[in-house]
Amino acid sequence: MKEVRRSDREISSQESKCILDTAEYGIMSTVGTDGQPYGLPLSYVYKNDCIYFHCAVSGHKLENIEHNSKVSFCVVGKTKVLPDKFATEYESTVVFGVVSEVNGAERYDALLWLLEKYCSDFIAEGKQYIEQKDKITKVLKIEIGRISGKARR
Repeated sequence: MKEVRRSDREISSQESKCILDTAEYGIMSTVGTDGQPYGLPLSYVYKNDCIYFHCAVSGHKLENIEHNSKVSFCVVGKTKVLPDKFATEYESTVVFGVVSEVNGAERYDALLWLLEKYCSDFIAEGKQYIEQKDKITKVLKIEIGRISGKARR
């Protein structure tokens, strides 16, 4: 894997994980059988050094993952445009990893973690929703192989 080009802006693994933990959404990139890249925004949660997300039981991303389970995942944290400097303050994290489906207790825990992150005032209702949508929902995780981050602050 390539190193960060702007090493003067490289941040520690711990800082990168903090950005991953606090960002609201991420972009996962896959590759299809035709070699076409496909990036899509995801709601996710970062736990146990893995990224968890849910989706429908079929679709473009799942076809790509079946073809090649290697993905990249990018999040952007805080940003601030500096118009007078023709620059932007930013923080971002990119991970490379492998996607797999999760089941059992890990699957349920991941769905609860997503509820806690995005719907913390509606946990009871969210648990009912999880039960209702159980058969039409997959839960996947990205096991992180490499993480890097950059920031201009």
